Amino acid sequence: MAMVEDDAAALSAGGGRLGLTGWVLFDWAAQPFFTMILTFVFGPYFVTRLGSDSVAGQEAWAHAATIAGIGLALTAPLAGVLSDRIGAHKRWIGFLAIFQSASLAALWFAAPGTGYFWPALMIVIATMAAELSVVFNDSMLPRLVPAEAVNRVSNAAWGIGYLGGMIPLVFFFLFLSADPHTGVTMIGLSPLFGLDPAAGAAERLSGPLAALWYLIFLVPLFLFTPETVRSMPVKKALKTGIADLRHTISVLTERKDTFRFLMARMLYMDGVNAILTLGPAFAAARFGWSIVEIGLFGILINVSALIGCLFASGLSRHLTARSMVLASLLILVVANIGFISTTRDGALFGLIAAPADTGGLFGSGAEKICVGFALLIGFAFGPVQSASRAFLASTVPVSEAGRYFGLYSLTGRITSFLGTGAFAIVTGLTGSASAGMATIIIFLLGGLAIFLTVRRDGGRTPVGRSV
Repeated sequence: MAMVEDDAAALSAGGGRLGLTGWVLFDWAAQPFFTMILTFVFGPYFVTRLGSDSVAGQEAWAHAATIAGIGLALTAPLAGVLSDRIGAHKRWIGFLAIFQSASLAALWFAAPGTGYFWPALMIVIATMAAELSVVFNDSMLPRLVPAEAVNRVSNAAWGIGYLGGMIPLVFFFLFLSADPHTGVTMIGLSPLFGLDPAAGAAERLSGPLAALWYLIFLVPLFLFTPETVRSMPVKKALKTGIADLRHTISVLTERKDTFRFLMARMLYMDGVNAILTLGPAFAAARFGWSIVEIGLFGILINVSALIGCLFASGLSRHLTARSMVLASLLILVVANIGFISTTRDGALFGLIAAPADTGGLFGSGAEKICVGFALLIGFAFGPVQSASRAFLASTVPVSEAGRYFGLYSLTGRITSFLGTGAFAIVTGLTGSASAGMATIIIFLLGGLAIFLTVRRDGGRTPVGRSV
């Protein structure tokens, strides 16, 4: 966190060290939901244990993600409007935290065989609350730090968020989650609290744990981070704000770089989200990984993402947010080609032969190559997201940051089904998961091609200037 605190200008603009630290800790507080619930713990449990058919489980999980995405597409721009017109970002985050924490706590009751409907409903509510909270939090950034500090602060906060997601994930696999066959955790211990793996107790407990972590580490944001509160009724704010939003959308073609950026991000984030959603399952299926190897794989990716964000934060004194996005996308394209092309015999379509099997975790040479490419993906997918946030924050008017971050969230979600949908269609037509995964490269390259046309490097529009 020192990298955030060292910037004197950022500190003075953001209410001092405690104010900026409180904002940074939002990412720390929020990340376990995305890491544990959506990706590595509850998501796989939902698919495999809540019903008798894992295919039906995957379908139900996909439906939940789709419904949440549609809901966010409809509500994220309104959240941005409220952010600009009313402010009170912390109050909205606190209001949404009630729904998020309650729905996560309810996951404890999702015992094996429960069925999909109401756990999926809880996931939809938690996802919408979490993502809308991100809109309010992100729209605070331009008011907290000057434009020249945004890239570094955003990268550091994102990296700290990955650390916040990794710590409970490591704790979960070391002390709570036991292999159903052996009854012990990754380090050979009996699970704490007598959690029964046959009853999915550890996976069910991940919901309340993520909720508790979120509520505890939101406290510094509420106590120390300053914000602007405007005395405007919600109804009037929505009416006026929607008119402003329509105007903003109508003139986006005049702000060509912002429009191109949002379109580029819509494509490359489809690719990033698809690899995050499908990548672990793809590798696990290809190499027959156990829960221990899947857990370790998740931990390693989060460590790599943390290192990538902190490394990018250090480079941000020398590179613009635009340069950071470009570099990250290039790394993602190369690493995904390597990851997807890795088979038991080698990688890069046979150009790299697999070393000999050494036994143990990730014992085969092909597995080691696969993990290596996955770590490279992890190293880049944090910076591409944090630098994207920084790019937008440093190029839009401060007074209109909320509506732009609402559009930012909208474009990140409105086509989120395309990446996974393309995978499903191509895999079904070809019978090859590798062919399906190759569609991810198309999204990354499409986003990269559009982003190359974005010329503006930063320099926030002064307050009061029209869009």
